[in-house]
Amino acid sequence: MILLHLTVNQSIYIHFLKVGTISNSSVLQIGSTGQLQALAQLYNTGGFEAPAEEAMPNGESQGQSLVPLSAP
Repeated sequence: MILLHLTVNQSIYIHFLKVGTISNSSVLQIGSTGQLQALAQLYNTGGFEAPAEEAMPNGESQGQSLVPLSAP
């Protein structure tokens, strides 16, 4: 049996990076990886035992984003 241990050192220099869109399930990878596994963890740190009340729309922000976004 032959055991092979391989170490790869990598240097990446980024002079300009423009990212159009990143969503909650997107992965932005710079460089390489041998194995990439998704991980999602959900914690109830507040000790809540029932669902939250239904959200009521605010008249000022209804249909608009609460975060100011620039035009594409």
